[in-house]
Amino acid sequence: MRRARNSTRNGPASMTAPKKRTAILISGRGSNMKSLVEAARRPDYPAEIVVVISNRPDAAGIAWAKEQGIPAIAMDHKLYSDRAHFESQLHGILTTSRVDLVCLAGFMRLMTPEFVALWRDRMLNIHPALLPAFKGLDTHARALATGVKFAGCTVHLVRPEMDEGPILGQAAVPVLPGDTEPDLAARVLAAEHQLYPRILELFARGQIAIDGNKTSSPSDVNETWAKFSPQV
Repeated sequence: MRRARNSTRNGPASMTAPKKRTAILISGRGSNMKSLVEAARRPDYPAEIVVVISNRPDAAGIAWAKEQGIPAIAMDHKLYSDRAHFESQLHGILTTSRVDLVCLAGFMRLMTPEFVALWRDRMLNIHPALLPAFKGLDTHARALATGVKFAGCTVHLVRPEMDEGPILGQAAVPVLPGDTEPDLAARVLAAEHQLYPRILELFARGQIAIDGNKTSSPSDVNETWAKFSPQV
C-alpha cells in the first residue's frame, strides 16, 4: 500500500513528460554549451542535448561534443551560396534530428526572419549584457566605458532583430573598481553558466509563460537579496 500511495503522489513513470530534444548552435569553444550539456546529464532535467551544430568547422566545441558522445556537425557557412541556403540545410538537420528547442550558445550568425519564424518561441539565445542595454558586440568594453555599476547576462527568445525578443531570465554581476574587460567578461561568463541551464530547465518544463514581449515564471525574483551600489 505504501508503494501504491507513493506512485500516485509522484505519478507513474508512463506519465512523465518526455524530455525536450534540444540542439545547441555554436561558433567557437562552446563554454555555454558545456554548461547546458552538464546540466542535461541530470536524470530529472527536462531537456536532452541531441545534436551540436557549428557554422565554423574549426570550432573547439565540436571536438568536445564528439568526445561526450553527442552528435556534432560542422556546417561551414562559407560553403553555401547564401544565407537562405545555409539555413535551409540547418533546418533540415534540426527537423531530421526531431529537435524541439534550439539554444544559441555563442552562435555568431544572424538568422533571417524566415528561419526565426520557423522556430519562433522555440529558439533561445544568451547575450552577455543586461538587455536591452548593450546590444551587439563589445558589450563589456561598452559597459566599462559607460560607467555602469552592474553588468550581467540575459537569456531571451530569438526575434529577427539583433538581441531582441522576450526576456526569459537575467543575472547581474557587479562592476568592480579597476575592472578590465577580461575581468568583467570572466565574471559575466560565470553567471551565464548558471543562468542558461536554469532558464532552459524552466522553459522546457513549460514554467515560463509568454505574453507578447513579457514573460513570467514561478521563480521570477529572488526576494532574499538585493544589490546596491554604493551600499546602503
